[in-house]
Formats: sequence, C-alpha cells, structure tokens
Amino acid sequence: MEQWIDTHAHLDMEPFLEDLEQVIDRARMTGVKGIISVGSDIASSKRAVSIAGQYGMVKAAVGVHPHEACKGGRTEELERLLKEAEVLAVGEMGLDYFYNHSEREEQLEVFRMQVELAGDVGKPIIVHVRDAHDDAVEILRGAGNGKVRGVIHCFTGGPEDLHSYLEMGFYISFAGIVTFKKASELRDAAAMVPMDRLLVETDAPYLAPVPMRGKRNEPAFVVHTGAALAEVLGVSSEELASRTTANADSLFKPGSWA
Repeated sequence: MEQWIDTHAHLDMEPFLEDLEQVIDRARMTGVKGIISVGSDIASSKRAVSIAGQYGMVKAAVGVHPHEACKGGRTEELERLLKEAEVLAVGEMGLDYFYNHSEREEQLEVFRMQVELAGDVGKPIIVHVRDAHDDAVEILRGAGNGKVRGVIHCFTGGPEDLHSYLEMGFYISFAGIVTFKKASELRDAAAMVPMDRLLVETDAPYLAPVPMRGKRNEPAFVVHTGAALAEVLGVSSEELASRTTANADSLFKPGSWA
C-alpha cells in the first residue's frame, strides 16, 4: 500500500471533536503513515501537542497564523511548546493580505518574530502566504538569514511565484485545490516543482479534494490530492507517495511516525 504523509491538518478544530479517533483510523487504513497537526495560535497549538501525545502517527507544529497575529507572536508559551518532543516545526505562520483579519504591520511583525524563533531553535517553518508573496520572500530572506528552511503550505500561486521559494530551499506543498477544475494555473505551477521539493497535505477540515469536494476534509483524503498531483507530474501515485514521504522525513525529521 502507498504510504503518505499529510503534512498539514488541523485536528484540534471543532469538526473533529466527536470522531477524531475514527478519523485517524481511516487515515491509517488508506495508507497515511503520518499527520502533522498544525496550530494557529497558542490555544490551538497546545491542543495540537496534546493530540500528538495521544496518537503516535500524529506530530505537531506550533505557531501563530496571520489571522491571529493581533494576539502576538513570540511568547514564552510558544517557546515552551517548541521544547515538546512531538513538535516538529514552527507554524502555521505567514501573511494573508486577502482577508487581512490582522493589520498588515501586525502580520509582518509576528511573522518576522516566528521566523527568527525558528532559526534560534533550529526547526523548520510552515508558511501561509496569500496575496503577499513579495513581502513573504523579503522576510524569509531577511529574518531567516538564508538559513531557515520550511514549506510554503497549500501553495496557491502561479509559476511566477515559485522561483524565490525554491531558490531559498523551501518545499512546496499542495492541498485539494490542485484537484479543482478551475485550478489549471496551479497545476502548471505544480509541474514546475522538482520532485525532491514536493509535499502533500489536506489542510483538513478545509479544502476537500475532488471527488470529496463539499465534505469535511480529513487526512484520509490526502490520497486523492496525491493521485491528482501524480497525474500532473506524469508519475505513478506509488512513486509520488514514496518521494513526498521521503521529503517530509527530510524536512521535519520525525524520527518515526509511530
């Protein structure tokens, strides 16, 4: 059976409150080897760590999403959480100029602080970017000092947005959007990403891929995104699963997913 890593899910969110154990069991039965449950603020980061402590195949990332930047970034609590054994990365962090739920200056400051924190603790970062590629690249180059590595999660840009991230050594992760009928530009971008820089994710409970679109997304559905991405790249699902799993292991260094 193919072995996949869902590198980005929000297992702590309300849609999973009633059946999380069944969700994780379904993922395992469909060939998902590991899941990273990603925090979006301090409270959700704590929940992600707790879930990772309960399920061996789940690891955690802790951070402050740009929507939550108004709450602050580099706190003692965040630094404490980063010492937990289950925590593989700092994030979800970044910039979102589409919704602007936090002021742009707040987003920039909190993003910069978390990039610097990741450099201090030696962990990769999980980056959310929407309509803000130029500013994101500037911070990653500056605050990251060319040394911080990570992933641009749920990439939604076009081919022209890829070069700077790849040049800095970042991985590019694709979610269910790549399966949507109107996402031809995104598929064009995906075709340009080297195989050793690709990751797959669900961003569950959001963005369920075709043929599950409209349903609550969950880690088991990453196989559909993987199959669509494999078709774009002209490789088998088995090869893509193997490569993206190796990439996830290389970036996040989980030790094991069990």
